[in-house]
Amino acid sequence: MSTDVDTPHDSDGAGARRAAQAAFLGGTLEYYDFGIFLTASSLVFNKIMFSGDATSATLLSLMTFGLAYVARPLGGVVLGDLGDRFGRKRILLATLLLMGGATFLVGCLPTYATAGVLAPVLLIVLRLLQGISAGGEIAGSSVLVVEHAPPDRRGFYGSWAINGPIAGFVLSSLVFVGVAAMPEDALLSWGWRVPFWASVVVLAVAYLVRRTIEEPEVFVREVAQASSDPEARTPPVWQLLRHHAPAVPRLAACALFTTVNTIVAVFGLTYATGTVGLSPSLMLGVSVVANVLAIPVQTLAGMLSDRVGRRPVMIVGCLGCAAGTSGYFAAITTQHPVLIFAAAIVLTSGFYSLANGVYPAFFVEMFATRVRYTGTAMGLQISQLVAGFAPAVALALAGGEATHWAPAAVLTAVVCGISVLAILSARETARTPLRALEQRDRGRPAWSGVPRHDGPPHHSGPGR
Repeated sequence: MSTDVDTPHDSDGAGARRAAQAAFLGGTLEYYDFGIFLTASSLVFNKIMFSGDATSATLLSLMTFGLAYVARPLGGVVLGDLGDRFGRKRILLATLLLMGGATFLVGCLPTYATAGVLAPVLLIVLRLLQGISAGGEIAGSSVLVVEHAPPDRRGFYGSWAINGPIAGFVLSSLVFVGVAAMPEDALLSWGWRVPFWASVVVLAVAYLVRRTIEEPEVFVREVAQASSDPEARTPPVWQLLRHHAPAVPRLAACALFTTVNTIVAVFGLTYATGTVGLSPSLMLGVSVVANVLAIPVQTLAGMLSDRVGRRPVMIVGCLGCAAGTSGYFAAITTQHPVLIFAAAIVLTSGFYSLANGVYPAFFVEMFATRVRYTGTAMGLQISQLVAGFAPAVALALAGGEATHWAPAAVLTAVVCGISVLAILSARETARTPLRALEQRDRGRPAWSGVPRHDGPPHHSGPGR
């Protein structure tokens, strides 16, 4: 067996397609659930789950949304370690059940008016469970798809791991477009519960599809080889910290650009509806259109990264986000729907999608097989901790009310700039098969930024 290219099974297009489908549907469930909680935090929970004046209730609601991002690093460490030890498939099935169960129960919660402080406490507990699940989902899906993909199409297939979450956000927004149009009494009494209960349908479909996938050959081979390697039998998290520790903060810094998503979706929605006075239905419609268009752009970004490299595509996307966020908020201020739609499409469907569609492959390629799930999950979720609290930080910088958008725009530009610097410090991996990456990294940690020549893409032959 050659050690410098992926095996034929790794390049099996059918296996890669099944893995992409499973990742897409699983991500759809995970982020449908996350999306409806996000929208409810801005429109509903501040009115029914917390006491106090409108400003403090809104801040508490946004903080509850952000709490999931505290749990996500824990989920990344625990689920990533288990995924590297016992298999990607088993853990990805577990994340589905955890997220789906927690989301359904949110729809069953009492409100503050009926249960007092117990209502927000239970909401926080379920939100933390959602965070633990999400901490292992994107990383696991990305690892699964990239390890199954042909070596010269990892960017393309990897993009489907992030297309699923985008589809989930679209689905959640579509559901809430109808719900948000209900009379306020109906919305606050029972209407908000329907999207949470409906998640069981997506859960059932995603679970059935995910059960059909197989473990990637590269992981199966690693497990077989571990029996003769004493170090391989130590927990993956300790191997990661011992041999690949600097790669984790590097990945986290690369992923800080994802703060754009929460700033736009949470702070932007609060600013548009609470300060400018735009209708929630209009802003949810903007979100739906921008995210629908993002899916093909992300796929094209993944394909482009297979040809020109991961770093150039991601850098263009991050720089565009740094400037485009200000343009989006300025468009909201005009209250002109056409300008708002155009700015959202440029920012979300354009620049953000360029970086977002490439990161599944780019981040997975930073780690060796035996620590790949753990390392990807840890680094990604550290960045998500920043992203989760960014809306609340932006709100605090604006004086406790979303009356000024400049602090949110500056905060977004800063984190995108950090991402650009981190991406520049990372090694380009698009043109190297996974097995070759590991062979070249023997005696040199995967985080090494030492320049080297990566040859032309490896082709898997006809029919790919």
